[in-house]
Amino acid sequence: MTTLDVDAVQAFVLVAEFQSFTRAAEALDTSQAAVSVKLKRLEERLGERLIERTPRLVRLSSRGAAFLGPAREFVAAHQRALAGLSSTPRRFVLGITDQFTSTELPILLARLHAHDPALLIEVRIESSRSLLDAFDRGVLDAAIVRRESDRHDGDVLAQERFGWFAAPTFVRRDGDPLRLASLAQTCGVRTIATRLLDDAGIVWTEVFVGGGMAAVTAAVSAGLAVAAMARTIAPVGAVEVGAQLGLPSLPPAAVVLHSTVSDPRSRAALRALAAAFREHRASL
Repeated sequence: MTTLDVDAVQAFVLVAEFQSFTRAAEALDTSQAAVSVKLKRLEERLGERLIERTPRLVRLSSRGAAFLGPAREFVAAHQRALAGLSSTPRRFVLGITDQFTSTELPILLARLHAHDPALLIEVRIESSRSLLDAFDRGVLDAAIVRRESDRHDGDVLAQERFGWFAAPTFVRRDGDPLRLASLAQTCGVRTIATRLLDDAGIVWTEVFVGGGMAAVTAAVSAGLAVAAMARTIAPVGAVEVGAQLGLPSLPPAAVVLHSTVSDPRSRAALRALAAAFREHRASL
């Protein structure tokens, strides 16, 4: 009877999901060569070619596509069996900045759950500064935030680019202050943006502040205000108006992962989370 090695099957699942040996190796905290060896042994055990790999492309074969669903179930059953040995469920508290939640959060949570279905995930969505404070107090196990100017720690996941966004119908009349919409007065992006406006001698006023991403999106989409925000979360249909309005360029910022987890299973889940974030950003 053919028996399967769970580590090899997990390596296959990650390669299939990321379409990358590099990301799979990162999630498993190992090398690409080790992932390749595990996949080769699995294919030899099954007598099937599961992955088609070229210098530019990694994709499932037809047999690999058929095996992916059962493979995920196999890995999940293994994780549930291990979790059954513990008398208490493992709880993982993740903080993620409100600048990224519209695009990243569903993807990250789905990947984290797929990696370890027994993990009880608690998510907190706040500003980067608030999350960093909570992380330093030990409230969070991990936090994905925009790097603050006074911090140099954390694992860099990506570089975030920012811009001034407004509806195509937005009009700023001569002599009128620039109308802004901001997430909150404590938002780091707001602090940088308003300081740059002040340095450039541009008069501004906030017409929407503190209502969260939904309020900012509504204000921008309705043509009522301009918002300084990450390009990845700009409202559909909004355009960059910085050059048109003579606004100062906004500097990029690193997206970093802070973590205090030390047990092997939580660290493995966190590696899968980081790999999923990097993979998603690379596809944008």
